[in-house]
Amino acid sequence: MTKWLSAYYDDNIVLASNIIKAGGLVAFPTETVYGLGANALDKVAVAKIFEVKGRPEFDPLIVHLSKKEDIFLYSKFVNDDVKKLIDVFWPGPLTVVLEKKDVIPSIVTAGLSTVALRMPNNVVALKLIEYSGVPIAAPSANPFGYVSPTSAYQVAETLNRKIDCILDGGKCYFGLESTVITFKNGDVLLLRPGALEIEKIERVVNKSVKFHNDSEILAPGQLQKHYSPRKETVLMYPVLHDGNVDYMGTVKKVYEILKTKFNNFEDLFLILPSREFEVNENDFGVVDYLSDEFDFRVIASYLFE
Repeated sequence: MTKWLSAYYDDNIVLASNIIKAGGLVAFPTETVYGLGANALDKVAVAKIFEVKGRPEFDPLIVHLSKKEDIFLYSKFVNDDVKKLIDVFWPGPLTVVLEKKDVIPSIVTAGLSTVALRMPNNVVALKLIEYSGVPIAAPSANPFGYVSPTSAYQVAETLNRKIDCILDGGKCYFGLESTVITFKNGDVLLLRPGALEIEKIERVVNKSVKFHNDSEILAPGQLQKHYSPRKETVLMYPVLHDGNVDYMGTVKKVYEILKTKFNNFEDLFLILPSREFEVNENDFGVVDYLSDEFDFRVIASYLFE
């Protein structure tokens, strides 16, 4: 039976940390999404993550730390760019992929010589890691290929009775995964876009971030299919006029595209980024707006909700 513990009581975080110490699985909140955590130094515990999620073993995990200086415990080489970035963005939604030390089991890194490390900006996550006394390996707390959970209730929908504990810390702030980068020959390479903007990284290191074009999987989120809704999904970009969003033109385009694909709008769940887009809600089964005023952070936060 899965324990459901409120993270607003420190004693419950201690109980969850004891589960981690004992080799169990705990779903816990971060500022990005809920993670499914296990002791990163216990290969048997980490194997449970892959089993519960149905995750392929070639897909590496992110190791979560509670202190910046712990990066030196688990990675061999920390260059000046890494030091600058973690000084500014840790704790936060930035994951760095570095050469690993042998203390990290190969199952965590999918047999790679590198490990993905991050320090989450969430007091519950930081306390859980600190109280556990070990780094915590944690992908998103959902079956492989599903959208990431941003609340404890979403975790329970798919993982209840399959894991030891759900630590309920409320809704996640960002609702998007962390940005993942690595370093090669003096370059900063983007492995996965996420909650931290590339432009902010570039300002700190004073160089352009390049895209990683190699087919080798070095971090989570690099598979061709990832975070997949279970229904047919149509992604549409807004119509622009003189560089600004043409709301009426975009709404017309919405109707034109949907008419070519669907016979009955009443069966559709239409998600719009902002209430600036005015549609006839009676035409659709459900209409939802991610933001009132086209705030991209708010849009991201509600995208997976």
